[in-house]
Amino acid sequence: MGVLTALAILAGLIVVHEAGHFFAATWQGIRVSSFSIGFGPVLLERQRRGVQFALRAIPLGGFVAFPDDDDSSAIPKDDPDLLSNRPLRQRALVIAAGVLANLLLAFAVLVAQGFLVGIPSGFSATPGVLVSGVQPGQAAASAGLQPGDRILSLDGTTIGGGQQAVATLVEQIKTSPERRLALVAQRGEQRVNLQLTPADLGGVGRIGAQLQPNGTEVFRRPRSPLEPIRQAGRDTAVLLRRTAGGFLTLITHFGETASQVSGPVKIVEMGASLAHEGGSSLFLFTALISINLAVLNALPLPLLDGGQFVLLLLEGLRGRPLPQRFQMAFMQSGFVFLVGLSVVLIVKDTSQLPAVQQLLSR
Repeated sequence: MGVLTALAILAGLIVVHEAGHFFAATWQGIRVSSFSIGFGPVLLERQRRGVQFALRAIPLGGFVAFPDDDDSSAIPKDDPDLLSNRPLRQRALVIAAGVLANLLLAFAVLVAQGFLVGIPSGFSATPGVLVSGVQPGQAAASAGLQPGDRILSLDGTTIGGGQQAVATLVEQIKTSPERRLALVAQRGEQRVNLQLTPADLGGVGRIGAQLQPNGTEVFRRPRSPLEPIRQAGRDTAVLLRRTAGGFLTLITHFGETASQVSGPVKIVEMGASLAHEGGSSLFLFTALISINLAVLNALPLPLLDGGQFVLLLLEGLRGRPLPQRFQMAFMQSGFVFLVGLSVVLIVKDTSQLPAVQQLLSR
């Protein structure tokens, strides 16, 4: 059920994104030829008012197509309702609508969290530091640490609770490069004893793991009907700022952060785990992934919304459309890049699933 829930959330986010493009176009009277979830061969389809609604075989996103892109379309090329014949501002709205739809969805999900779960009012910390992620090939993975482990002690020092415990543990790791440390962790119902040797990066110890306080967030009832809305606005802004900052760090420090990039398999695994926890975790997961989709699509890369915005900007600066061959080459290169990246991430994430790792170790 957890995996199905995560898949349903991802599918819903894609539908919302593409629906943003679709409704921005139809609202302005622009012709649309198809609304597709997935790529490749059609599995299911339905025609309605001249639009093909389709579910396709490759579940790596979706798209809204326009008659402009179909050379066999019977619609005259000078039809005023074709997207390519509309003013730049109208085309820009169609392109931006997907990103805006994901941001609005994230805000709406956080508002719903405020009304249904409550307003965050603190954190109830318990002893230990939670391992939320482990990078393959790094010291933590070599030691045998796994996501979900709770570190209880390091080198004989008992770990307390809360954010201070995380700071203390990180400082101990930083000051112990290439030094073997005895680590005790709680894994489910059993305790495991591991040997952790932080890597030496410029005199600073690094283990390649994401650490966070162990415990649960405390919620209270809203004091007024407007409080969940205000709280959702603040939380959306914080998540958007942090997500954009994460993408910027990935671009500026690609060699150091590339191993942390995850694909759809890892996202589904994370969502399935949070679905089992229930409560507020699933609301935050949905909002965070929706914001990630918005920021990702806003990047100025071919085939993404940001890349199409670049083409519009160049057209505005030139005062006339770019050559069709250039636009096609730009988009096709983006398709090859994104499909290739998706395949690499799927293979990487699948190989790191616990069941697959156990199978490979036999």
